[in-house]
Formats: sequence, structure tokens, C-alpha cells
Amino acid sequence: TATTEIYTLSLHDALRSLGRPVADWSPATMPDKSVLSGQHCRLEPLTLAHGKGLLAAFRADDEGVIWDFLPYGPFDSWPAFEAFLEASCLATDPFFYAIIDSVSDQPVGMASYLRITPAHGVIEVGHINFAPALQRTPAATEVMYLMMRQVFDVWGYRRYEWKCNDLNNRSKQAAHRLGFSFEGVFQQAAVIKGHNRDTAWFPMLDSEWPAIKTGFERWLDVANFDETGKQRQSLMQLRDPGAAG
Repeated sequence: TATTEIYTLSLHDALRSLGRPVADWSPATMPDKSVLSGQHCRLEPLTLAHGKGLLAAFRADDEGVIWDFLPYGPFDSWPAFEAFLEASCLATDPFFYAIIDSVSDQPVGMASYLRITPAHGVIEVGHINFAPALQRTPAATEVMYLMMRQVFDVWGYRRYEWKCNDLNNRSKQAAHRLGFSFEGVFQQAAVIKGHNRDTAWFPMLDSEWPAIKTGFERWLDVANFDETGKQRQSLMQLRDPGAAG
């Protein structure tokens, strides 16, 4: 009967579904050498000229804790750090930035984009290393905002990824605070410095970005800080009024 034919065709189409169509999709843009500027910091494409300043900033961490979950470091000399920069940090993927403090005009950290796939609109943030002078400051949050804004608003990516060692609780907490969503754990994903690494995945999608962006801009507003520099409302509260501080 006609009804049976319609049902059969519908079932056939459902079984052959290839996923939600992405209308008018065109590939995203590769990272370029633009400087990303904010109130508290700017991100400059990393060069060897940043190297000695970065190493000096990193050495303020006497115990070398900032290197624990990275696959390299710590570095005990400028030649060793210079060799690392030349071998690993001056290419297009990963694409590294030096983070420059706006007040001191000195490097205080580094971060990169990696696993850059413009054809699918997917890009990852990683190799994040904040010197003590940058940690837990408005500039540290602004770094992440500037990188997200560039990814979604300028280069047109659909998916932004944060990955970390599943044992790195501080990184997982940071991902949650910044607006990434936990997706799962890839077990035995790598061997890093002779130890197993299970990798936790956190994506952010372009559809989520407008609300996340608004939260960042409210948090970074000077009105959100008192005369001592203490935040009045947390980033999570400003993104989701029902969230805990």
C-alpha cells in the first residue's frame, strides 16, 4: 500500500543518515601572525627573541611544578631552552604565542594552537605554560578569552578543544571554569616522561561561544573588580547566574 511504501522509504532514509547537514560550510582559516591584544596582556607569535625573557619568568617557579604535565622541561640552561624553542615552537602547527604582560612588557608565559584542521573547523589549545607572575591573574583569563575569540570570531572554527592529563586536576578545573564541557577520557593515550597518560577531552562549540564570550567580557570589565583588584563575581557566575562562585 501507499502507507507501507512511505514507511519503507522513511526507514531507508533514516538508516542511511549521514549526520546533520552543515549549511554553507567553508573551511576555517589557519592561524596567522596577528598579535592578539587585550587590556592586561598581548599574545605575540613566538620567536627566539622572546626566549630569554620566558626562561627567566619560568625560573621563578623554583620547584619546576609548571613542567610536571608537559612532555618537555624543565630547562636548566639557555642553550637547552633555545634548542627546544628552535626544534618545537617556531612552526605553524603547533603555532606558539609568547604572552606579554602589558604593565612590565615582559614575557610571562606561552600557549599554542595545535592539531589545526581548517577543513573540519577543529583546533586545539595546548602547551599552556604560565609563569608564576601570570598565574591566577586577570591576564591569565584574558589570554584564554583572546585565543577563543580569535578561533571563533575571526578564523571561523566550529570546535575548540582542551585536552590534559586526567591526573591534572587543576587543568580540568580550569577547563570547566573557562566554559569547556567534559567529553570523556582516552585511556593509555600516550607515554609522557616514562609515565602513562590518560587524556581527558573538553570541547567548546561555536554554538556555545556567544554565551561564553558574554561571560568573559562581563568578567573582564573593570567594574567587576574592587579597589584591591578582587573580583566581584566569578566567571562562572557571570556566564551562568545560577552557578556557584
